[in-house]
Order: sequence, then C-alpha cells, then structure tokens
Amino acid sequence: MSSVPSALLFDLDGTLLDSVPDLAQAVDRMLLDLGFADAGEERVRHWVGNGSRKLVQRALAYGRGVNEAGVAESDIDAPQQRFFHHYQLCCTERSRLYDGVMDALKHWAGRGVPMACVTNKPGRFTEPLLDHFGLRAFMPVAISGDSLPTRKPEPQMLFKACELLGAEPSTAWMIGDSRNDVQAARAAGMAAICVSYGYNHGRPVADEGPDRLLDSLADL
Repeated sequence: MSSVPSALLFDLDGTLLDSVPDLAQAVDRMLLDLGFADAGEERVRHWVGNGSRKLVQRALAYGRGVNEAGVAESDIDAPQQRFFHHYQLCCTERSRLYDGVMDALKHWAGRGVPMACVTNKPGRFTEPLLDHFGLRAFMPVAISGDSLPTRKPEPQMLFKACELLGAEPSTAWMIGDSRNDVQAARAAGMAAICVSYGYNHGRPVADEGPDRLLDSLADL
C-alpha cells in the first residue's frame, strides 16, 4: 500500500454519506402506496447495502409478512419504480455527511491527490447528492451504478475512474464500507480501505479483510 495514493476512489452511501434517513422515507412511502404498514428507519437501516432491488424485496417481504424468498423477482419491478419515484423527491432531505468527511477531502485536495466517487447508486441520484453536499468540487469524476455494463464488485468502475483521473490503479486507494468495495479493490489490484460505520449487509466490515479499517475518514 503506497504512502501517498495516485488517486482516492470513494464509495458514497455508508462511506461519505448516511443516506438511510431518506432511503427509509422513500421505502415507507412506497409501502404505504401499496397498502402496507410503514417500516421505519431502524428496520430499513438493516436492509440496505445490497442495492435498491434487494431493499425493495426486503420491504415487500416485511409488508406481506413473509420471508424474502416469498417475494418473486417479477413482484419487485413495479414497486421498485415507485420507490425510485419517492426517493428522487426526497434524496437530499435528511441524509448527512459523516463526521470527518470534509476534513479528509480538504486534506487530500491540498495534497493534490485526485479523487472520484465510485458508487453502485444510479446516476440520477448520485449527481444531485454530490452537488447538494458540496462534494463535486473535490471529486469531479463520478462513476455510478449505471455508468458501465458492470458494477462493484467487478473492477471496471474502478479502472474507469483511474483512467479519467490519469491515475495508476496499482497505487490508488478504494475507500468504502462493504464487501463489494473490498472485492472490487482486490480485483483492480489496489488498496482497500474501509470505514467501520457503514452498511455491510449486517456484517462487520473488518471480516472482509480490508488493508485498513477507519472509524472516521479524518483518520485517513
């Protein structure tokens, strides 16, 4: 792991941004539209981390009182679009940057290290969040979940970010909060750094074996 990276690639949800409050609001509005009881933020916090489709499946299972296997793939499509509609309307309302994020970004910008956001979140949500929270000034490159044919844990998004930043992947650092981030970094041949506070599918991210584990990005 290089002492000074050629680039820093940041995941968004669970790494830079606690987005669960707005995700939960959109999930609850979707459930109410479908005639189910709302789930509440604490339940939704345990459901995030595997993408919107899995989030909607878990919410539908809760609403119906069944396990996830009881929700067919074909049952997810229309509710997912309803969830997207609500999330588009509220995605910047209650989300917040984690403590230490701005300190870290300002430090590395001062060192002249290029930075990018690499997230599986669709671009129509990523772009407004980067603008709203003032992240665009630090990371003009953003690779979203629909930017390329593949997503993390495949490495192509990381390679593309490095290409656009003019950085060597082998000396770049991927900073995230989940197994997907660690696996993508390993596949790309770069260092994997994780924060301890994010959304790793209900598992301690330390179990994924990152090169470094941080309690705050200020420690980066």
